[in-house]
Amino acid sequence: MNADLLCGSLAEPSRLRTYSAVVLGARTPGEIADATGLHAGVVGKAAQRLIRAGLLTASAEGLTAVEDVFKDAVRSGRPEREPLDPDPSRDAVLRAFIRDGRLTGFPTFPAKTRIVLEYLVNSFEPGRDYPEAEVNAILNTWHEDHAALRRDLVDFQLLTRTDGIYTRT
Repeated sequence: MNADLLCGSLAEPSRLRTYSAVVLGARTPGEIADATGLHAGVVGKAAQRLIRAGLLTASAEGLTAVEDVFKDAVRSGRPEREPLDPDPSRDAVLRAFIRDGRLTGFPTFPAKTRIVLEYLVNSFEPGRDYPEAEVNAILNTWHEDHAALRRDLVDFQLLTRTDGIYTRT
């Protein structure tokens, strides 16, 4: 079930209250009516609709909520994520620090810092000279602390600096 169908199934207040009562332990239409204050006929229609939608199951013990549909709906609605690096271990590091094309924080371990910086340095063409203002503008697209990024790129020898001109090594 996708998220739209899931939300649509619970959009009606009587269905939402019915489902909630079952999640909280009500098993019969009478128990649901008592817990929700809904008329028994309304509970019956809501329960039938929720069973057809796959949110409830009916058995001899009564109604049971199917709770995995929420996880399944979220998973089915996610677009396939393009890895940031073909190496799964490097990709995991990059995913931890890069969201929506922005650096969310700075790694504390040098090995992880190097992986992130090696990814960011791809924003620069090899062999091309960049004035400091242009380097700052490029690094600002990644994180507002462009000075720290610039310094780290030089310290990790991924960029060289000569007289205010930077070059990717």
